[in-house]
Amino acid sequence: MQRSVAKILATHVGSLPFLSLDRGVAIGDQTHLADDVAAIVARQRQIGIDIVNEGEYSKGGDWLRYMQNRFGGFTEIAAADEKPLIERGKDREEFADFYKYATERGTLFYAPGAQIAKKRPVQACTGPVTYVGQAELKKEIDVAVAVAGTANVFLTSTAPGSLEVYRRNRYYKNDEDYVFALAEAMRVEYEAIAAAGLILQIDDAWLPALWDRIGMEMGLAAFRARCEMRIEALNHALRNIPEDRVRYHLCWGSWHGPHAFDLELERIVDIVLKVKAQAFLIEGANARHEHEVAVWDQVKLPAGKILIPGVVTHSTDVVEHPELVSQRLQRYARRVGKDGEQSARFSGRLKRNGFRLNRPFRFSLLFEHDLFRKPVSTFRDHALIAGLAEKARIRLNRTNKENRAVLQPHGDRRGETPWQRRRLTSSN
Repeated sequence: MQRSVAKILATHVGSLPFLSLDRGVAIGDQTHLADDVAAIVARQRQIGIDIVNEGEYSKGGDWLRYMQNRFGGFTEIAAADEKPLIERGKDREEFADFYKYATERGTLFYAPGAQIAKKRPVQACTGPVTYVGQAELKKEIDVAVAVAGTANVFLTSTAPGSLEVYRRNRYYKNDEDYVFALAEAMRVEYEAIAAAGLILQIDDAWLPALWDRIGMEMGLAAFRARCEMRIEALNHALRNIPEDRVRYHLCWGSWHGPHAFDLELERIVDIVLKVKAQAFLIEGANARHEHEVAVWDQVKLPAGKILIPGVVTHSTDVVEHPELVSQRLQRYARRVGKDGEQSARFSGRLKRNGFRLNRPFRFSLLFEHDLFRKPVSTFRDHALIAGLAEKARIRLNRTNKENRAVLQPHGDRRGETPWQRRRLTSSN
């Protein structure tokens, strides 16, 4: 995976908007897929993105639905009276009036064409899990390589733990056996992408996003154990791939609605860093998670690893000033070192979890931030701003006792690392 001390490399998290809403992949027509992919690759390189992909056009722009026909051992089932998982959780309960209003008016997601599924099909595992998507996978890889090459090109795939969510186990004796079976099947896809010379990106948004849906009731220790088992299964699937060919992406969901119960990164960062990957893509500009740059004051990024913070967010329609983006980058660079950082231009997914910016606006947003092309040495040291940010973090820590109570509904502090306990004690 490319590093640079001359400039901060720019990338994104995979899913890009369709260039047209009334033809091609936007309406499910892949007749001219290669032309569409060529156009989106050219657009990325034109605006200065260093590590590109095919926009997930071969997947139809959906990080979950693309696997619908790539597994064997599943049967589609009806879930008539159940709310979709995306509509459940503590946020939905606490802000029920807002979500009802936004859902009725369609403002939670801006979804032109068919890029976001309103309701996902539910499957049940009724036999041994197998991978049967080789033909679709080959087409996806072939198009990406033919159009973009392999140098600094990534292709996304999805973690077993995130694929499990809409697929119920009615065959394996326990969750662990089931998740490891999913992982073994996905190993076929992971290894094929890496063997083609592409960087493999693993998407795992549901790992932390299940906290307010099932985790709060379980308690922190049990939820951490749940996450750890699923990371172990992912590593099982990645066992034959060199770490420097893998990057891991997680987020909390960035739909246009209140987030008050996201699990803090510090609660699972030690588990996340166990993933057999060289690079980690995290949210770094989302209003609920931007402060978590401070996590890296206490957690040392392991030697040889790369942190890729999202420094331009899609959780707001406001175009951040380039100086603000520069400050975000510098905060991370001071903590992890300039050669241990790349910038993801978006915090979270551009459209998977929060598609609300229209197409011309999204691309004008990219053009706006030409600071990514500047050498690292040209960034000024914002000492005053850094000092103010540190004071704000200290003040925020003084209010963390109440936040901890939300995160630990049973008053359970098991699962905290020693540094987390020290921080909480010293801030009270």
